[in-house]
Amino acid sequence: MAQESEHQSQETPLNYRGARRIVWLVFLLVVVWFILRSLQSVVLLFAIVFLIAMVLNPIVVWLQKHRVPRLASVLLLMLALIAVAGTIILFAIPPLARQGQELVHNAPEVWRGIRTRIESLTQNYPEVRDALPRTDEIAGKVGDAAGTVGSILLRSTIGLVGGLVGTVFAILLLIFVLANPQPLVAGYLALAPDRYREQAHRTLARLMRQMIAWARGVAINGAITGISIGTLLWLVGVQPALMFGVFAFLGEFLPNIGPILVSIPILLVALSMGATKFWLALGVIVLVYQVELNLLVPGVLGKEMRLHPVNILFFTLATATLFGILGAVLAVPAAALAQIVIDEFYLRPRKPDYAAIDREAAALVEGRN
Repeated sequence: MAQESEHQSQETPLNYRGARRIVWLVFLLVVVWFILRSLQSVVLLFAIVFLIAMVLNPIVVWLQKHRVPRLASVLLLMLALIAVAGTIILFAIPPLARQGQELVHNAPEVWRGIRTRIESLTQNYPEVRDALPRTDEIAGKVGDAAGTVGSILLRSTIGLVGGLVGTVFAILLLIFVLANPQPLVAGYLALAPDRYREQAHRTLARLMRQMIAWARGVAINGAITGISIGTLLWLVGVQPALMFGVFAFLGEFLPNIGPILVSIPILLVALSMGATKFWLALGVIVLVYQVELNLLVPGVLGKEMRLHPVNILFFTLATATLFGILGAVLAVPAAALAQIVIDEFYLRPRKPDYAAIDREAAALVEGRN
């Protein structure tokens, strides 16, 4: 009888109660969208602070287990992070600034080299000449693209921190969150109805585990990738290698599109130095990112982050549209949160037969009825 009743309920057409739920869900999504649009900077700031708090909380807990009071643990951790940031600024920023100035100063020479290579290519291959726009048109498009990217970066940075005052506010907010997170977690659990309390608990627990794994993976992969690309480019004579290595590290925070954005300036500078440098730089990029994709990502992240690249790309574009280029950093956390919520609140209660669903999906993909 129970199976027959369930079968009948599945075949029942949409009733007034079901339609009302759908309308309320759509209305709620629209309200959330307008809130996000109107409070972009605030939402981005708090989202990044909460994400950092999730990542740093295990360190604070570890210090607590060694009999260090929580507030003292948080302050010690903040002092350590500030010391590391100060050391990086003291020793890494001057050479980076020097290489950046040299790159800007040599930009006309770099572009002349690129133009020479393109013109040589078009003379040898007329088909390529007909397919490519003129070099001055390419220069205009590259300049416009660079200006657009620069304005996005500047607007996102100013919108996020608002200068030194915003940075200090973010640090204080992080200290407050880490010093006493229990009321925040309790408030989150209290908002969930009693019948969904267990799902809400598992959602937060899974999100915290995945964010720790993601942050660890980004840090390790970024360090290895940045050092590898910087060192190999220095060995093959493509400069500024240090700056390109830093770009490669930062590119790890932009899922999927980061390596592409990093590769473009490297290949352009290498092309201006000659065809040999171009192919060597391309080989470095392919080698490093293949090693990362096939060895580092599976080894560091393991099975914690099981996100399809299409989902990550969608959330990358969505978060970048909402919050600018810095919002793309939240693409993986947003995709993970969406996947966990759907799994906990919709899929698990239905108990779907994943094996049968996979077989059905394979049949559809392969064109079998």
